[in-house]
Amino acid sequence: MKLELRLHRERDSKGEARNASCSCHGGVMEDLGDVPKIALVGNPNVGKSVIFNHLTGRYVTVSNYPGTTVDISTGKATIGGREFGVIDTPGMYSLISPITQEEEIARDIILNDNPDVVVHVVDAKNLERMIPLTLQLIEAGKNVALVLNLMDEAQRYGVSIDVGKLAEVLGIPVVDTVAIEGRNLDRLREVIVNYRKRAPKVKVLHEEGIERELENLASGHGYTRLEAVLALIDPDRFARDDAAREAARRLSQRYGDSLAYRIMSKYYEVASAIAEEVTEKKGQKKETLGEKLSRLTMNPITGLPILLGVLYGFYLFVGVFGAQTLVDFIEGTVFEGHINPYMNRLFESIIPWPVIQDLFVHEYGIITLGIRYAVAIILPIVGTFFLAFSILEDSGYLPRLAMLVDRVFKRIGLNGRAVIPIVLGFGCDTMATIVTRTLETKRERVIATFLLALAIPCSAQLGVILALLAGNSKALAIWLAVDVLVLLLIGWLAAKLMPGERPQFFMEIPPLRMPKLSNVVIKTWARMEWYFKEVFPIFVIASVLIWAGRITGVFDFVVGLVSYPVTWIGLPRESAVAFLFGFFRRDYGAAGLYDLAQAGALSGIPLVVSAVVLTLFVPCIAQFSVMWKERGPKIALSVFAFNITFAFTVGAVLSLLLTSLGVSL
Repeated sequence: MKLELRLHRERDSKGEARNASCSCHGGVMEDLGDVPKIALVGNPNVGKSVIFNHLTGRYVTVSNYPGTTVDISTGKATIGGREFGVIDTPGMYSLISPITQEEEIARDIILNDNPDVVVHVVDAKNLERMIPLTLQLIEAGKNVALVLNLMDEAQRYGVSIDVGKLAEVLGIPVVDTVAIEGRNLDRLREVIVNYRKRAPKVKVLHEEGIERELENLASGHGYTRLEAVLALIDPDRFARDDAAREAARRLSQRYGDSLAYRIMSKYYEVASAIAEEVTEKKGQKKETLGEKLSRLTMNPITGLPILLGVLYGFYLFVGVFGAQTLVDFIEGTVFEGHINPYMNRLFESIIPWPVIQDLFVHEYGIITLGIRYAVAIILPIVGTFFLAFSILEDSGYLPRLAMLVDRVFKRIGLNGRAVIPIVLGFGCDTMATIVTRTLETKRERVIATFLLALAIPCSAQLGVILALLAGNSKALAIWLAVDVLVLLLIGWLAAKLMPGERPQFFMEIPPLRMPKLSNVVIKTWARMEWYFKEVFPIFVIASVLIWAGRITGVFDFVVGLVSYPVTWIGLPRESAVAFLFGFFRRDYGAAGLYDLAQAGALSGIPLVVSAVVLTLFVPCIAQFSVMWKERGPKIALSVFAFNITFAFTVGAVLSLLLTSLGVSL
């Protein structure tokens, strides 16, 4: 099937092949076979993934902000006794003028994979802006069902929609839903299972010259209306014959660069007329507390204190409760007090060979190091982070944060939309690198990827660093100041040095909601499941590689090489092991520093310097591999080399500066 093949190799805007990856926080894949296909499409953050979850019983990350589904999720659904394959596509605004890579992927599925039913999910209160895509789907000759989701929000804003009349005007089934509550989704299932092909009732009429060319291609050359539009706008990619290329040339000579705008404007004109015909706006209810709070979060004067409050709450829950209270209990009481001594005695009694004992226990054993790091040090931090982050993203705060930081982000070559991958990087930099697909230009995607690899610690690494420096507020402040300064300075320099257009910013602002407990719990559980499936084995593998490296001498050789720059910046030689661990997993390296600090081998200025260097050090092997796939080997290797050099340079300068100033930590 074409879809399964395309999931592994997509084409970017330049036609270059690239590998498609699945997000560690969301995408689920299932072979759909030959069953009828349902494609869920629509703008970001309108509820496609919620409907996917209801139809299939599979979990996809559902968040109250745009850009969650950056790759394709598939699952099977049984509807009316029949089996269907369901495809959850990335958010898109238009088939005619996609902006991001994720929109290109969605368009490719719709136009080339011929799903049996296309379910267009829209935000009911923004009908006028949503219907242009509906019109394009109809003109593409697809079996379209329109879902007016978020009807509760529309009603609260005083928007009333005549669903029956809208269905009559468009000539397609229309279902009004509140997907998060499961309201009226049974009606959607009925529409899907009983879908019958209908002749479209609505037609977008363009200017006379454009309309003549469209009719000629549609009636005489086998193009659908939408295929003809695409061929006229982008003949190099969509024209199938000389007739389309010649028509595009004629219109280009007549209209120049305004051709695409003239065509798109007609879709919006028709959409506006339809929305006006079927929509009645009553008096809006009094502004709610949530709406007042929404305004405050986006106002720089009030938004910054709110942001600081949110960050402080994160610190208390993740940095204090997770990284200190839980870690101290599980790592100190459970592992160091009971599990490790017991396992050491057990393996020493049943295995007579010390070299085999070392594989499982002692200093670098699978149980005493790998599993201890994964379960006792990293798991409590990751768990509390995922829980706190799920609450935050489900509330709808992140798009408002994007609006707040847009002006600052433009200084570093990005825009407010980039807050999504940047913030997600604090959960998992690997997943966040994939999410950079949602950014509009290659320049923005490269800058965001670079900053993620350099100055954004993942949740586990961040938590361990917070635990490492928690008892020393001055050290914590220095680490934070250096990291923020590096982020802004390097971002600013990258924006100055890299050519490209100034980034533009657009984003759907969802309602500010009270997080739904079931969604938060399911989402946190799904991410914890990902942790155990994807990350936990890496700790075990790393322990085995370290054991093998120690036997062969490779481990000691590499540690010896790393120890030179480590000692040059005033750190103990033993910390070289932590930096080597950091390439396997960033949090693995941070946990190594945590062990050194607990043993008293790392304190004062070297402690904060080591935290800074590890934060800026090379990305973990998983993030590096995703950078290689998403941005190409040249950028991945350049980032790797720059990070090593820059991290130790900053460490040396910081150590010298703090020592010269006589700073006491």
